[in-house]
Amino acid sequence: MDMNQVTVGATNLEDSIAFYQTLGLRMIVHSNDHYARFELPSGNATFSLHKVEGDTTNSGTALVYFEVPDVDAEVARLEDAGLVFDAGPKDQRWAWREAYLRDPAGNRLCLYTAGVNRRYPPWRLKD
Repeated sequence: MDMNQVTVGATNLEDSIAFYQTLGLRMIVHSNDHYARFELPSGNATFSLHKVEGDTTNSGTALVYFEVPDVDAEVARLEDAGLVFDAGPKDQRWAWREAYLRDPAGNRLCLYTAGVNRRYPPWRLKD
């Protein structure tokens, strides 16, 4: 099994498209005024936006994580591009370094660096 995509709601599709392009995603589908799909800079999964009316409250998505090689450098780049973070880079007790922000529709995002701890934390269950 492989993950295909994650889709989040967008109250203003064009603002959300610009936001995710600033993050570094490349748009590969734009269907009229209701849908956009992106490739991520690495990996096989894609990310989609679907136009919704009113408060998205994440449209059922609690938090979307995007892994980056250096969260501090990426936060600095994005802040220079005008994005605002809810919480800057911080080392977490689960051995990830994370920063939090919201997209234009209010969807919660986490940029993080985890290295091998992403899939192989010290507390991982044995195979």
